[in-house]
Formats: sequence, C-alpha cells, structure tokens
Amino acid sequence: MIIMRLAGGLGNQMFQYAAGRALALETGQDLVLDKRHYGRAREHGYGLDVFALADRPMPEAELPPYRKDRPLAHLLWSLRGKGPAYMREASLAYDPRVAQVTGPVWLEGYFQSERYFVRHADAIRAELTPGREPDPENARWLAEIRDEPRAVSLHIRRGDYVRNPKFAAYHGSCTPAYYAAALDHVATRMGAEPVIFAFSDDPAWVAEHLELPAEIRVVGHNGPDRNFEDLRLMSACRHHITANSSFSWWGAWLNPDPAKVVATPDTWFADPSAVNPDIWPEGWARIAG
Repeated sequence: MIIMRLAGGLGNQMFQYAAGRALALETGQDLVLDKRHYGRAREHGYGLDVFALADRPMPEAELPPYRKDRPLAHLLWSLRGKGPAYMREASLAYDPRVAQVTGPVWLEGYFQSERYFVRHADAIRAELTPGREPDPENARWLAEIRDEPRAVSLHIRRGDYVRNPKFAAYHGSCTPAYYAAALDHVATRMGAEPVIFAFSDDPAWVAEHLELPAEIRVVGHNGPDRNFEDLRLMSACRHHITANSSFSWWGAWLNPDPAKVVATPDTWFADPSAVNPDIWPEGWARIAG
C-alpha cells in the first residue's frame, strides 16, 4: 500500500497523486490518498475529485497519525513497526529513495518533478483529465482554442503570491520582462504570431495590465471552484508560457504533443534557499527575466 499525504492547491495535489500513482504502478500496490489536511479551514481545498483517479479509499481511523499534529501517537505508531514505512521528501529536488521503495510506504512531500512519474506519463495524463464534460461556456472556449493553430496559453499567478507576504518572499512573481522574453522565444520557435490565451487567478488585473506584442484573449470566467476547467483549456493550447506555479506547470505538461514549445521561468523560487533543479521537464525552455 502506498499512502500519499495531500497538501497544497490543485497543482501540488496533482504532483502528489502522480508520484504516488506511478510508485503504485511500479510496485503493484494500491494507492491511498490521505486527505486529512483538508479537514480544516484551508486556503486551498481538495480538488482531485473532478478526476477519475485510481486510488483506494481508506477510513481516516485506519491512517497513521501525523507526526506534526500528534507527535507521541506518531512515535508509538512508528515504534510498533506494523504499518508502512514513513518517508518524507528529502528536499525540493527529486528524491531517488522513492524509486527504491518496494513495500508499503507513507509518503509526505510535494514531489515536484516529472522524474517521479514520466515512465507512466500516458496513464497519469489520462487519469488527470476531468471526467466530466465541459459546461457550455468552457466548451465554447475549448472549441475556440482548438480551432486556433497559434494558440499559446500564458499563466499569471497572483493570489497568495501577491497578498501573502510570506508567500511573496518565498515564491515571488514573474516579471513583465520574463513574459516578453518568453513570448519572443515561443514566437520564434513557432515561426508565427502567437494568439495568447491568458489565464490567471486575477483575470481583471491581467486584462488591465498585461501588455505584449500579440493578440491577447483573457480567459476569466472560471472561479477557484472550477480551476480544473482552466487546466483543460490551457492543455488544449498548442504552446505554453508558464508562471512559477505548479498549476500552469500542469497546464503545459498535460498537453501530450511532443512538438509543443514551453517557456518557463529560469527562477522558480524567490527564496534563494529553495532550490529544485528537477522542476523543469526535458525540452522546456528556461527563460530569465
């Protein structure tokens, strides 16, 4: 049994699911998603219920106790040695110990690298595709994107990256210079003028402030409870300009086209102590700015 503790927003949950699912496939075990983090008031809620996942439900009472919340209970549980081994991600970078797991394990971390699941990319993409049909408004946008051969998704992450001082210092935000350089890179590789489909958690700000030498269509109708629809629309674009955000990382990665051009920030974290050299898939262009 592979138990994966979920935490963070939708993009983080997708990384955690993908890593756990790939390990379950590699070892022939069931995957259990530990959702207890979302039982409290959180800025982000559980978001994977829109996908057709391959996990096995487990009652909360049967899950191991959290070390942070119940340290004594966690210690006693670990000393008994009867449950799965506990493994916390060693750092933000790819942790090779995960690939060495053969038996039951309880995993905690963010696992932000396709190295954990690239061998099972087709299965992961299929399972992280919304199981429901898009509503009429999203179906209209989806048809528009599919009919536009120059469609490029562009994501601007604001929200907690801007209003939360702690998050702002840790993550930072992509600059106008980055987006200009990323657009230039994508346009050069395309050999055509891109049509930008802009996505953001603050579409009104984007509509007022985003200035680039390209046609820009702001996609702003999906709120936080329908962010998976933005992912579906982003992944339908031909090429991608991501923010330093796991959300737009997935919007680009879910596009299976090997000919796609993806421009992504060269610096993922503003905090110099936060380093993940494995966040960028092979072939994605790292753009400074």
